[in-house]
Amino acid sequence: MSAPHAEYSSRLEAHRLTIQAKDKLHAQIGNCKLATIVAGGVLAWFSLKDQLFSFYWLALPIAVYGALAVAHEFVLRARARASAAARFYSLGIARIDDRWPGTGATGERFRDPTHVYADDLDLFGRGCLFELLSTARLPMGEECLARWLTAASSVSFVRERHSVIAELRAKLDLREDLALIGEDLRLRLDPASLSAWAESSPLLPGGAARMAAALLSVFAAAAIGYYLVSIALLPLLIVFLLESAMLRWLRPRAVRVMAGVSCNAEGLVLFSKILERLEREPFSAPRLQEFATKLRSGNQTASQSVWQLARIVYWIDARGGLLAQLLELPFLYSVQTAMAADAWRAQCGSKMRVWVEIAGEIEALLSLSTYSYEHPADPFPEFVEATVNVHALFEGSELGHPLIPAAVSVCNDARLHANPRLLLVSGSNMSGKSTFLRTLGINAVLAMAGAPIRGKSLRMTSLLLGTSIRRVDSLQENRSSFYTEILRIKDVFELTKNDGARVLFLFDELLEGTNSNDRRIGSEGLLRALIERGAVGVVTTHDLALTDIAGSLPGVMRNVHFQDYVEDGKMRFDYRLREGVVAKSNALQLMRLIGLKV
Repeated sequence: MSAPHAEYSSRLEAHRLTIQAKDKLHAQIGNCKLATIVAGGVLAWFSLKDQLFSFYWLALPIAVYGALAVAHEFVLRARARASAAARFYSLGIARIDDRWPGTGATGERFRDPTHVYADDLDLFGRGCLFELLSTARLPMGEECLARWLTAASSVSFVRERHSVIAELRAKLDLREDLALIGEDLRLRLDPASLSAWAESSPLLPGGAARMAAALLSVFAAAAIGYYLVSIALLPLLIVFLLESAMLRWLRPRAVRVMAGVSCNAEGLVLFSKILERLEREPFSAPRLQEFATKLRSGNQTASQSVWQLARIVYWIDARGGLLAQLLELPFLYSVQTAMAADAWRAQCGSKMRVWVEIAGEIEALLSLSTYSYEHPADPFPEFVEATVNVHALFEGSELGHPLIPAAVSVCNDARLHANPRLLLVSGSNMSGKSTFLRTLGINAVLAMAGAPIRGKSLRMTSLLLGTSIRRVDSLQENRSSFYTEILRIKDVFELTKNDGARVLFLFDELLEGTNSNDRRIGSEGLLRALIERGAVGVVTTHDLALTDIAGSLPGVMRNVHFQDYVEDGKMRFDYRLREGVVAKSNALQLMRLIGLKV
């Protein structure tokens, strides 16, 4: 059993024992509350019927019941927290044991079919990389992680993340605390819209106008009280006329202020609690210390400011209720609430975007640190400085696919540099060619995001990644799978136009949708052009005619292959990459094995 698995199991067992103890206490307190109700009923009977006791003795069971109710609430909260913690560690064990698909956030909202590699490499969706990595509680954390996975970061940022992840990896208590914060909160939070709203100029006048609105509310309360005592209506009518004029003047702008808040109060409460927990944590990495300084600067901390906004948004959330409608005229509900929101963004709004970005980056870093902690054998990649004389480099030893369970995953080496710069992988159907491409691609994604890679080692330059693996036709767009493929290849060529860019391309069954002659000529032309632009890559094919391209690109391209064999009447694969061209195809054999006569 690995150390993380043992630690998770130990903590899980402790929380389960807590749950059992709280369940027992819950039942005991429930019985005591029932007994108190019965005792109170008996006491009331004798007090009222036979007057054996003073009626004031009923205060005793009421007080006891109140104390039991408070204790019961604490017990239920402790049980809920222990249950949430147990779930946290159960999910961690599931990730370690490769039982995690379907247990986390899929990141489906980040899917982009036009992205140059995301769909091909299974970054988003059930059982995909985002679900394995993400432990974020806030939308900004998910967005930051998705951004790192879909766009290569600079090597300086990646190296900085390595040191930060190394520090956060040991902070298991911090990760547990953040996972348990606000378990019962209903989150609705759009970070981009919230930041834009906070940075917008106030729409309502402050100062004297806000003071006037407050005074009118006080006068309205006094006038209502005076009317109830003296039946004098004139003061109340005067206040109502003044308030009606103010509503006519300011209410349209107040509605705009409140409508622009793209979150609910509970979402802000969760945000503030996470910020508060981060503010309390001691950090040593310079990047994290910089974040801590920004969160604590000013007259109040970031968490206090966000909590203040959450209180205002509670009133905004309630504006459609009956009580808010009843309070509109006497107390200028909408205007007062919108003025408070405007005052908040005038004071704190310029900092909201910084707080959002800090929370998002720390949550993304915590996601990667959790992955690193749970997979201690996975190393960080080594980056080679890019210079004019250094070609694109990708040298991986025993690389595996992180989405394939470790018990069945087969690892392979891949070395792409000056010689060879291109691997052409031949092999029969189902032999592992596409999986090999995805293994290289997803490890490149992990590396350029700052995460550990799945393998023994990976040495590389900074790379831009482009793939063409999963292709489908489209009736709606009147587009064939072949046309889809060449459009994607065009996108990969565009990557090579970036100044100083080093590109890793991964093409599965290159130009499969055309005839063999055109495929041979077109493939050689495409690969030659990419190599001339400084790219390195891997191409798979089951068309052995393409393997002859190696003769046209000596010292640049190398043929490798996967093979298969038949055992006990079944097709077997070992998924091991071998040198040279595959010696046979299995298409006819597969057809015969399923009963087709060919």
